[in-house]
Amino acid sequence: MDIRDLGALDYRTALELQERLVAERKNGLIGDTLLFVEHPHVLTLGRNAHSENVLAPPEVLESTGISLHETNRGGDVTYHGPGQVVGYPILDLTGYKRDVRWYVCSIEKAIVGTLAEYGIGARHIDGLTGVWTDVDGREAKIAAIGVHISRWVTSHGFALNVETDLTYFQYIVPCGLAKPVTSLRALGVNTSRQEVIAKLSRHFLKIFDRESLNYGRSDAADGREHRRGNVDEVAEEARR
Repeated sequence: MDIRDLGALDYRTALELQERLVAERKNGLIGDTLLFVEHPHVLTLGRNAHSENVLAPPEVLESTGISLHETNRGGDVTYHGPGQVVGYPILDLTGYKRDVRWYVCSIEKAIVGTLAEYGIGARHIDGLTGVWTDVDGREAKIAAIGVHISRWVTSHGFALNVETDLTYFQYIVPCGLAKPVTSLRALGVNTSRQEVIAKLSRHFLKIFDRESLNYGRSDAADGREHRRGNVDEVAEEARR
C-alpha cells in the first residue's frame, strides 16, 4: 500500500486527484493507495445531503472563507478545515472483502486504535457512521466517515479532528445529526499532524493486512516503481 501525505490541498484539486487515481486503480496502473491531506475551510455535501443542514446562507459562507462542494460520497453535510487529518483510501476491495459495511468498520477500527494510543476511549455506535467518544456525558463525534465505491474501488474516506477549530461546525448540522463534535485538542491532547498520520498509517496497514511502500522507495523487482511514479506525477501536478 502506497501512503502519501499531500499536505494542504484545496478540496476540488484533491477530488480531481482522487478521480484520476481511482481510474488508474481500476485499470491496474497503480496499487492500493492511502492519501492524507488537509483542506482549507470547506463544506461537502454527500449524496444524501439535506440543504437545510447547511445553516449559514451563501453570503456568510463566502465572508468566512468557506467553500461548498457537492460530492458522490455517502452521508450528509461535513466540514473540513485546517487542523483535520483527512484520509482518502483508494483500495480495490476485491483484494480484501467485497463488503461495504466491513470496509467502513475497518476504517473506524483504525481510527479507534489510533485514539486509544492517546488515552481516548472511542467507539463505533450502531446506526451512526463515524467514530465517537464521550464528552461531559454526551456522545461527541471526533471523526467523520463518508465513502464512495465504484467497481469495488474506494474513494473519499475519513476526517479526524486533531486541532480543528470546532466553531466552524456551527454553520452545519454535522452529518445531519444534532450531536456535538470534538477534537484531540479539545480533549487535552497536544500532538502533531505528522504523529497522528504515522499512527493512523500503522493501524490502517495492520487492519488491512498490508505493508507500506515506505512513501515511494524504489521496489522495481515487482514493477511497483513505475506505478508509484504515476502517483507521484499526479500528486505533483495537483500541487501545481
